[in-house]
Amino acid sequence: MRAYERFLNYIQYDTASDENSPACPSTEKQLVLARALAEEMKDLGIGDARVDGDGYVYGSIPASCEGLPAIGLIAHMDVVDCVPSAPMNARIVENYDGGPVTLENGLVLDPAVFPEVARAKGKSLIVTDGNTSLGADDKAGVAEIMTACEVLLAHPELKHGRICIGFTPDEEIGRGADRFDVKGFGAEFAYTVDGGTVGGINYENFNAAAAAVTVHGRSVHPGSAKNIMVNASLVAMEFAGMLPPQERPEHTEDREGFFHLTDMTGSEELASLHYIIRDHDRVRFEARKEQIQNIAAYLNGKYGAGTVEVALRDSYYNMRELIEQRMEIVERAEAAYRAVGVEPWSEPIRGGTDGARLTFMGLPCPNIATGGMNCHGRFECVAVEDMDVMTDMIVKLIAE
Repeated sequence: MRAYERFLNYIQYDTASDENSPACPSTEKQLVLARALAEEMKDLGIGDARVDGDGYVYGSIPASCEGLPAIGLIAHMDVVDCVPSAPMNARIVENYDGGPVTLENGLVLDPAVFPEVARAKGKSLIVTDGNTSLGADDKAGVAEIMTACEVLLAHPELKHGRICIGFTPDEEIGRGADRFDVKGFGAEFAYTVDGGTVGGINYENFNAAAAAVTVHGRSVHPGSAKNIMVNASLVAMEFAGMLPPQERPEHTEDREGFFHLTDMTGSEELASLHYIIRDHDRVRFEARKEQIQNIAAYLNGKYGAGTVEVALRDSYYNMRELIEQRMEIVERAEAAYRAVGVEPWSEPIRGGTDGARLTFMGLPCPNIATGGMNCHGRFECVAVEDMDVMTDMIVKLIAE
């Protein structure tokens, strides 16, 4: 079976995660796909395939010869909930001509807006009907791993160490690595298959933190408010205005960090702001957190102690500082790409992956491509041929 055939099956499972749910997995529907994957793995001959109590899928293929490293392959099962993910009505645009594609609801997938799509000219392009995301992030990765495992199992003459397979829930809400059993997984190193353009290798990502800013005001009748009222909403606006406007996501690129206001609420008496803080450089990252705290201290000096409270929580760190100590893992991926006729390239991730956190949990884990494009939206797509290339690349990555 080819990867795209599996993919078209997997995307019929609605696996959107939910950050407001405390459960693991955050949605029961992720378990439906998890159980289906475990059964499929058993059908392929992966006898130890299983779903654990937290919805993680694990399995392994024994080594075909001694002395080779145990390598992990990891992808996530969930999709974002910021756009609808069901009902899924995907179609294949055969021999894509490189121009605009009108989706079934009238939206247009236009290379003038999404330049990456033009590189799929001449290929078979899988698109949505425009009403949902496609789920290539990261069911394309799941399908490519499963298909590569099928190839490896069908060719026992290929020499490889133990192959460790893991499919995680809740990556899209930042919890994919929370309960991952690194020790039980048993890999010396691993790769998340969760990138974009074929040829990509990512081993550098943002350092990330979240900041919750709470403003306490003093509410009195506006008719007698002079020198008494402290309007929490206005203080919150003042706080936001003290952060540099040029350091927002919409004004940054490459390794430039940012402060991003994700949501806010407010009244005269109580207001809140929630930020995510990002920077590739660890020193600048720490300086950004200090900047948030300094603004709060200034406003407390202006309006009174306790007016502004800040709660900071680190989310993940830049894996580069650890992966650079194991560059042979990256070089292995580069060699696998070249073996399938693709020149590898690397760029920093303006985000994070399960692999970033797993790296700091003791499992070095750079990220490789899936071929998916325009993730997290209605214009998400992937080329059939790119999925085939990534399947072949994964086989080369594993087999000596």
